[in-house]
Amino acid sequence: MDQSVAIQETLADGEYCAVQGVLCEGDSRQSRLLGLVRYRPGRGGQEHALFLYTHRRMAITGDDVSLDQIVPVTRDFTLEEVTPDGELYVLGSDVTVQLDTEELSLLFQLPFGSHTRTFLQEVARACPGFDPATPDPEFMWLSRYRCTEPEPEPPTPQAWNSAPGTWPGRIGGDLASGTGPVLFGGGATEQAGLRLVGVARGGGPLWGAELGAERLGLRDEELEEAGREMSAAAGSRERDSAGGSSSDELRPNGKGLPVDQSSWGQNKPENSLSRQNKSKSEITNMVRSSTITVSDKAHILSVQKFGLRDTIVKSHLIQKEEDYTYIQNFRFFVGTYNVNGQSPKECLRPWLSHDTQAPDVYCVGFQELDLSKEAFFFHDTPKEEEWFKAVSEGLHPDAKYAKVKLIRLVGIMLLLYVKQEHAAYISEVEAETVGTGIMGRMGNKGGVAVRFQFHNTSICVVNSHLAAHTEEYERRNQDYRDICSRMQFCQADPGLPPLTISKHDVILWLGDLNYRIEEPDVEKVKKLIEEKAFQTLYAYDQLRAQVAAKAVFEGFSEGELTFQPTYKYDTGSDDWDTSEKCRAPAWCDRVLWKGKNITQLSYQSHMALKTSDHKPVSSVFDIGVRVINEELYRKTLEEIVRSLDKMENANIPSVSLSRREFCFQNVKYMHLQVESFTIRNGQVPCQFEFISKPNEESYCKQWLRASPSRGFLLPDSAVEIELELFVNKTTATKLNSGEDKIEDILVLHLDRGKDYFLSVSGNYMPSCFGSPIHTLCYMKEPILDLPLETIRELTLMQLQTEDNGSQLEKPMDIPKELWILVDYLYRNAIQQEDLFQQPGLRSEFDHIRDCLDTGTIDNLCILSDVPVPVCICVNHSVAEALLLFLESLPEPVICYSAYRNCLECSGNLTASKQVITTLPACHRNVFTYLMAFLQELLKNSAKNHLDDNILASIFGSLLLRNPAGHQKLEMAEKKKAQEFVHQFLTHPEPLSLLSYSA
Repeated sequence: MDQSVAIQETLADGEYCAVQGVLCEGDSRQSRLLGLVRYRPGRGGQEHALFLYTHRRMAITGDDVSLDQIVPVTRDFTLEEVTPDGELYVLGSDVTVQLDTEELSLLFQLPFGSHTRTFLQEVARACPGFDPATPDPEFMWLSRYRCTEPEPEPPTPQAWNSAPGTWPGRIGGDLASGTGPVLFGGGATEQAGLRLVGVARGGGPLWGAELGAERLGLRDEELEEAGREMSAAAGSRERDSAGGSSSDELRPNGKGLPVDQSSWGQNKPENSLSRQNKSKSEITNMVRSSTITVSDKAHILSVQKFGLRDTIVKSHLIQKEEDYTYIQNFRFFVGTYNVNGQSPKECLRPWLSHDTQAPDVYCVGFQELDLSKEAFFFHDTPKEEEWFKAVSEGLHPDAKYAKVKLIRLVGIMLLLYVKQEHAAYISEVEAETVGTGIMGRMGNKGGVAVRFQFHNTSICVVNSHLAAHTEEYERRNQDYRDICSRMQFCQADPGLPPLTISKHDVILWLGDLNYRIEEPDVEKVKKLIEEKAFQTLYAYDQLRAQVAAKAVFEGFSEGELTFQPTYKYDTGSDDWDTSEKCRAPAWCDRVLWKGKNITQLSYQSHMALKTSDHKPVSSVFDIGVRVINEELYRKTLEEIVRSLDKMENANIPSVSLSRREFCFQNVKYMHLQVESFTIRNGQVPCQFEFISKPNEESYCKQWLRASPSRGFLLPDSAVEIELELFVNKTTATKLNSGEDKIEDILVLHLDRGKDYFLSVSGNYMPSCFGSPIHTLCYMKEPILDLPLETIRELTLMQLQTEDNGSQLEKPMDIPKELWILVDYLYRNAIQQEDLFQQPGLRSEFDHIRDCLDTGTIDNLCILSDVPVPVCICVNHSVAEALLLFLESLPEPVICYSAYRNCLECSGNLTASKQVITTLPACHRNVFTYLMAFLQELLKNSAKNHLDDNILASIFGSLLLRNPAGHQKLEMAEKKKAQEFVHQFLTHPEPLSLLSYSA
């Protein structure tokens, strides 16, 4: 939520809040608001200070905030981005900044995104600079904020400073109101959320919060409760967003929004701290229904950090949910719009506010928000702010709304709003992203999702953009399955299994699903549309066929299509596509749902909007949500407690396992295998958990996972546990070398009971994926034709061995597997459009891997003889296999030892060439070979649409990797790595593809 309005109300005339941010609590610190305040003295010029406030969970007006301290922006004030020592950097993660004055040093973390950049720029502009002609700021206007009431003695000698370099403020929202405009607060999408992780250098603690709590009359336990509440209000940051952005707090669409008056409220009646507000809004250690799926509520329960008795209470409450809840209908608006990279040019109310009744909840999704290369590779875009503002202005005028969440992955964005009166009943908000582009990560295709608890019903909203092109329905199916399997929402307790999409009471799925109409005659399709014979045309719809085949969206429903296809139009008109490609019309943009008590009221397109080559689609639902009857809830709780008082807890829990030995046969690289077993409980409720063995950090090896790994069982209930085995680049090398084996012992522990031991075994099929370059150069035969001992010796062989007069036979110039992949692409895909940008099919990768590992090159060549649409798909699969091969190398093409030298000489071609000459021969050959291939691709850029920037971006982070083991490079390093590769592409030497054969 943009809370600068609340800050503005505390300011005096002439003082304006330019930018606001949220100072989120750390492990033991509490939430703060931070505003950059500008004042224009009568003598001209302007002065700035950072104001820090304590606040209620949602700061709507000045009464909700209390000034805690002030940091004047003096000449010695600096705020710069830093990289904490030893911290793992993930692209799209928080930005760390250091605030320094002469006496003060603070460290903050800000969310990744455009608004954070704006915030830092505004603070930088606010600094007075070093021009001696400019008078020093006097900050006389800050004197009005000096404490006027007797205060507890601060822990520092200064009467003004709570920490050196800061000024404490008055407590309470009773400062003179100002009416100045908010320059950057109101339209901000990405909140400049900051978490305080450092304290004053001078040793003065930040004591304003303690003072505020005391004046509000909070007891210690209430303060702790409020801290948990504000942690919940801050929400989660997106952890694997691939550069996505989020905005975690409720945002008003109008004036004061009375959301969730929490325990910070001074005049709140005692009974207002009801079970409803405490468990849902504050996420306390009481019942959390959203951790339980619809299908297994009575069986397996997520275990919280409290005792067995509370867990039993929780489980019984879930079983008896119908006894104390009733169904109440709420109106949901669900909309999807592929905007084709355009900025908003027209009002969105014909789409968002077409109904006379204002919706209770808005779920608004966009695709192709930004089609630029910058958005694709660096994940930041101004279009996010533009479309967020357009949506906020287009919401129904008869209601006021709060923004619950914004989540974006490159061009896929999802916004969630609720009416202000419902905001207090929204809790447990989490958001995640899944990229399904090339290598299963890139965010040009994929999905974003928000899950939340509304009253006592769990809801998940998914916005997806699936693979394009008529013939690619199998890849769309794969994208859907990937989103379902990889979209996982973390719970408060990291030991608990994550929630998947399916584990919600209500699922709403929207987006550009890209399923097309199979009828090949475009004119026939247009004629059926003109005749409004939509049901006849629907018979050719790919999504209908795939759902009927149970390939996707099993159990989902979709309303009848009574509107004409929403794609593809000439931009700015209602005319069908007249471009050279002349795309056939299709219902690409869809809304589906799954769950009980859902009634679709409308399903339509909106032809009035002409910004894009798609038309927006909306669906309005009445959804029955379970609402708690407080009196019945208390009565049910009392009955459960009384029954527990009679229960004998002295018994020792005991379970039976359906099996204890698991053998995984012929495990292959990146091929998931799953074995399952059942835990059946006896007569005593029990908690179970897989625990680590002595001297081991995890309960299992990296290639294994148990799902769920812990839980709770009622008497006579059972749960199925899945053991998932998956070998990736992290674990493949040691399995290839024999340093690790598919062997493990799992320990299943029962609380107050005994331990059960499970044996896991199997055999791994060695692969060229995960093998070092020099090892593969010495393997004249396919890896699976070699004895295991030979593979072990070659894999463990040091890189220097090839240059020290070894007795081994002379190695090949480059790995034969690399040659096979590049040669295939050179012969079949040199003109393939969007090569290295579109993902392949999982089944085809399996086939390619097997061909490389067994040496059956002829089988790979057969792929080039398939029909054209299938051949295109194979080309993308081989291209992706090449990228995965390079990513799996334990030592990258440019060795770790040369990494820093490469970054330092990026931009200097002569020096860069010199670095390449220092590489071992096999690595040097591979680099030269790849550059020659990429140069050949660029010669065909008119057909394949590749350019040097795209290829440098894709291959830069694969050929150059940080030796510290960072999964992703910092932005500055990433750009230097790209620049290093880029110079070899734009200044081609007389390179040629090496004369090499398998």
